[in-house]
Amino acid sequence: MHAPPGSLSYVSGTSDRPLVYRTVDEVLRGAAVEMPERRAVVAVHQRISYSFAEFDREVGRAAQGMVACGLRPGERIGIWSPNRVEWLLTLFAAARAGLILVNINPAFRSAELEFALRHVGCAALVFAPRFKASDYSQMLGTLLPELAQSSPGRLSSPSFPALRLLIDMGERPLAGAISFEALMALGDAAPATVLPERIDADGIFNIQFTSGTTGTPKGAALTHFNVVNNGFFVGEGLRLTPEDRVCIPVPLYHCFGMVLGVLAAMTHGAASVLPSEGFDAESVLDAVARERCTALHGVPTMFIAELEHARFGEFDLSSLRTGIMAGSPCPTAVMRRVVQEMHMPEVTICYGMTETSPVSFQTHPEDALERRVSTVGRVHPHVEVKIVDADGRVTPRGVAGEILTRGYSVMRCYWEDPARTREVIDTSGWMHTGDLGVIDEQGYCNIVGRVKDMIIRGGENISPREIEEFLYRHPAVLDVAVVGLPDPKYGEAVCACIRLRPGSSATEEEIRSFCSGQIAHYKVPRYVRFVDGFPLTASGKVQKYLIRERLRTELDLAEDAHA
Repeated sequence: MHAPPGSLSYVSGTSDRPLVYRTVDEVLRGAAVEMPERRAVVAVHQRISYSFAEFDREVGRAAQGMVACGLRPGERIGIWSPNRVEWLLTLFAAARAGLILVNINPAFRSAELEFALRHVGCAALVFAPRFKASDYSQMLGTLLPELAQSSPGRLSSPSFPALRLLIDMGERPLAGAISFEALMALGDAAPATVLPERIDADGIFNIQFTSGTTGTPKGAALTHFNVVNNGFFVGEGLRLTPEDRVCIPVPLYHCFGMVLGVLAAMTHGAASVLPSEGFDAESVLDAVARERCTALHGVPTMFIAELEHARFGEFDLSSLRTGIMAGSPCPTAVMRRVVQEMHMPEVTICYGMTETSPVSFQTHPEDALERRVSTVGRVHPHVEVKIVDADGRVTPRGVAGEILTRGYSVMRCYWEDPARTREVIDTSGWMHTGDLGVIDEQGYCNIVGRVKDMIIRGGENISPREIEEFLYRHPAVLDVAVVGLPDPKYGEAVCACIRLRPGSSATEEEIRSFCSGQIAHYKVPRYVRFVDGFPLTASGKVQKYLIRERLRTELDLAEDAHA
């Protein structure tokens, strides 16, 4: 018996607002013309504030400086930095100069940076001197021994043949690099006519690396059209206006900060407020109170840290009304506290992935609170979603299956990786997310699991395979399986299950020390377990779900209820 069409798990978002054919630069230029004196950007920790007119002028200087340094439309420029105003200047200047911005995770270490720069062929890299325990200058000096003897902008490295220009945000630039201030000064001396006359909104503008279960990161190639429209409709969902100020403590290198934060704000004439370089709960609370922010974004871990901060009650958060909680499963108890204690009655939950620019589902302020704490909302405007079973058939409403997304938001491709692109985007244009979801009769979606084994820790996507490949370098490790286990703070924690070589020995601390400083801190296993073997399928594949279930029971770890 066939299910009636209306009862199938297929939804298509409608809106009385059409898609907009604009580039990222045109968004800024439009705001600068329409509301030049309104606040555009506030970097609280740097004590910098720009109106739209001022920010537009500074972006022009940076873009002209990039062109004066020899960068040409279509070339890739990397940004490796925590949240700073220079990050935003680079974002919009790259758009104005016709360059492709490559977002590099500030937590990346040498091996990960090397892969990113080589894979996309960056011609330039903008970087901060250091962040937390990461000394970027030292890592670059090691990766690029030729740099110290190079003239600024004339690097020639056999290991990185495309890389010519390094731009240092620090006051004393690394030998062989130019300072960000020098870049701006070059822009002052260059005529505006050096900039390209017209940039195509359908052109690739941004490459964001996303981990995959196959190991090496994949570069999701996003167009201006992708990110401008997704940012716009996220902002619509938040009911943003030029009166709003959006506090953005989430990383700018991630779609959450760049699209749901900055572009959602700028497409509505709202201000983007950066409270600190990296997340700090007190800095966020202080920025909200000081700047009278009306919206606050964060992953659940961040909201928990803010709510639990010893000085929470000292900050006036009454200006808040909305924001986004996303990046990892949102515990319902935390959502309720955010609504009640942080004065955010219109807070929303978003679901998506980097490859879909990123949002596909979002709750609405008018949804009943129960809907907003137990689902990820309904499908976004101009986006289609269907739920399919293992045979690719659309499931009836209420039956779980893999979430597939189609529409304007789907990425162009994985950069120079047609094989892996074909694995996730089928011939009908559907993006296979790898997530398991259920759509109910009213069109609300609930995420119930993942087809893939991706670990999501505090909003960071972690490839188990990548950690496994690294641990295989340890002389005592014979075999390893990495899984995610429930964690009340981060959503998931990394666990490495290790089979040791005969006659070898190792301790949990030894394994963690082996990882520390070699891979990003959030990839270092929280748990290390030594085992005699793994549960296998008939074909010899490790059954990771059985490992997870056994360890959850052994460690008495419970998963919180979430949307």
